Amino acid sequence: MRYLAGAVCAAVVATGALAQEASTLAIRVATFNLEDVRPDDVADARNPRMRQLAETIQRIAPNVILLNEIAFAAPNDFSRPETGSWTAEQFVKNYLSVPQKEGLTPITYHVYTSRPNTGMPSGFDLDQSGEAQSAFPLPEPVAADGTRPPVSERARTYGNDSWGYGTFPGQYGMALLVDERLSIDTEKIRTFRLFPWKSMPDPELPRKEDGSMFYPAEVLDLFRLSSKSHWDVPVTLPNGAVIHFLCSHPTPPAFDGPEDRNKRRNHDEIRFWADYIANADYIVDDANVRGGLPGDSAFVILGDLNADPDEGDSYRDPIDRFLLSNQRINSATAPTSDFSIEGLDADDTARFGLRVDYILPSARLTPLASGVWRQVEDGTSDHFPVWMDLAVPGIP
Repeated sequence: MRYLAGAVCAAVVATGALAQEASTLAIRVATFNLEDVRPDDVADARNPRMRQLAETIQRIAPNVILLNEIAFAAPNDFSRPETGSWTAEQFVKNYLSVPQKEGLTPITYHVYTSRPNTGMPSGFDLDQSGEAQSAFPLPEPVAADGTRPPVSERARTYGNDSWGYGTFPGQYGMALLVDERLSIDTEKIRTFRLFPWKSMPDPELPRKEDGSMFYPAEVLDLFRLSSKSHWDVPVTLPNGAVIHFLCSHPTPPAFDGPEDRNKRRNHDEIRFWADYIANADYIVDDANVRGGLPGDSAFVILGDLNADPDEGDSYRDPIDRFLLSNQRINSATAPTSDFSIEGLDADDTARFGLRVDYILPSARLTPLASGVWRQVEDGTSDHFPVWMDLAVPGIP
């Protein structure tokens, strides 16, 4: 077996050597919810919270990592797609590409990101407060110690009427970072940000107590399934193998009323991946291409899915029903931590005591090792990074 994830493997082999072989390759994959990283957090290299987050990532040294809750925005620029990668790129440039402690190796990554639904105004009164709010206040600047003031009521109202909750366009976005020795097949990326929720067969659409639809017809015609987005990002490894990284961050099953609009949306956002890896015909991407993932494809479902199979407020246990019990998924390995924290189970990935962050490889990929990284300073994030080393067969 050849090794690429140098932090945990016996040897690092140059890309050129690996490219000539069809041997099985070991890579390290991670997911980390950074907790609301914004443009002014990464504008220079001095933010103490960003330095700690970057140090943690450098210690884990993943070949591929999905960052949740990193803004799709540039300073005071929340509308142009061509500048939306600024925050993720600055985080790589100012923090990950610079050793954060003596002896740590800097990492340079390719960045993939695209616009999420979070903070994108719908034009409708989605929370049915009596008024549709489509204008957002400029975010409050970050303090010198990396903290922020509480969210204003005006910003919260705007977020509640956006297609996905966000107090400004692009808040709580995602970014997939890929080791320079790997390549992203940008021509074959598929996104599903605009896919209408009602287009899913038998969707769990929210209803009022009298049984009528919570959202009126003109809203449901446009209402998007994804609270952020769903991505299929194919990545080619030096041994010729292609892994489809299926990235998402469903809405938390909370902050709603008796209609359970967020619980039901979380359920169907998670269900989407089960249908996608089953190559369901109803699925249509943002480029109007129909269908899901071919059955022989290697994949990894990755991200903060905001659902625990044993605890919490999930609606009808979507994690276990659709993913952990899915024969196409190798779910036998549940990452755990050997670092005990009072009140947390070994597999809890967040400080609020739930397993919500997942790395779920397809059946043909073999987990070698995994963990929940809890050696993170208090205050950097309310989540812990999760990592997994995978054995990936080569392509002759």
